Amino acid sequence: MFDVINFRTIIIAILMLKQSFAMVSTHFKCRGGVYPRSTIERFPVPNDKVGWSTEYNEYKPVDYTSPNINGKPWADPDIGSPNFVPKWNMIDGTVDRSSHQGIYQILNERPQNPIGRTGISGRGILGRWGPNHAADPVVTRWKRLNGDSIENNTNNEPILQFVAVKRGDTGEWALPGGMVDPGEKVTATAVREFQEEAMNSLTMSQELKNAWTEKLRKFFSEGEIVYKGYVDDWRNTDNAWMETVAYNFHDDSGATVGAITLNAGDDAVGVRWVDITPDIKLYASHEGIVKETLKRRLLVLRGQ
Repeated sequence: MFDVINFRTIIIAILMLKQSFAMVSTHFKCRGGVYPRSTIERFPVPNDKVGWSTEYNEYKPVDYTSPNINGKPWADPDIGSPNFVPKWNMIDGTVDRSSHQGIYQILNERPQNPIGRTGISGRGILGRWGPNHAADPVVTRWKRLNGDSIENNTNNEPILQFVAVKRGDTGEWALPGGMVDPGEKVTATAVREFQEEAMNSLTMSQELKNAWTEKLRKFFSEGEIVYKGYVDDWRNTDNAWMETVAYNFHDDSGATVGAITLNAGDDAVGVRWVDITPDIKLYASHEGIVKETLKRRLLVLRGQ
């Protein structure tokens, strides 16, 4: 009996350690430092204090919601405002308040970040209380030598490239994604954001935009979900956080999107094809998303 109890204790400890590591590794960028577009310093959150189940009596984060989002059509009112009675963990009219992480808790009428503490409460600069849904298109092609055979890296592995945009707010390279509009399908968001940020469709004539939309319709109808869940985003708070669905749209021959001229638009200040390398650094959780895409594409290429 003693050995059985010890074994169970060890198993529980291992599971708790794995859960703790998962929280820390997916919840790093949104802890510590100054909150974006503000002078608010986040309250320190050590690795062992991330989870809400861990006691942290000293925890006293600043409550901050940017005044710049008040009254915006894409933003919620403050909690307690007249006629604002959100339906948490479900579809609320045209707004999706459900989470890819599962059921989140409501404490003092506010949704609680499902991963843990961030060092700041309130809504920050995010529009929605609770989950803020985005879509990220991972548009890929194989890097080719003179447009012919696939180029390999120094480890003799095929090189996969993806379309990256340079964000105007942080200067980091990222996937050309964006927020899901109320009532909009996630796939539609992914396509729209790619066209706006990587092709600068906002400056195209309607005739040219229609032509491109028709040309790319089939390509963008064959996306594969490579990630769905929480995003380690600088903007996250204890009561508002980013989630995404990332779709991989792969141009195996390089003859469709692989051949188009990229042109930065919307809130991007640059756009290019980027090699997926082991040391790649990207905005938020995008690094993990593109590495997962590479792993899947290599399996397909090898017929596995």
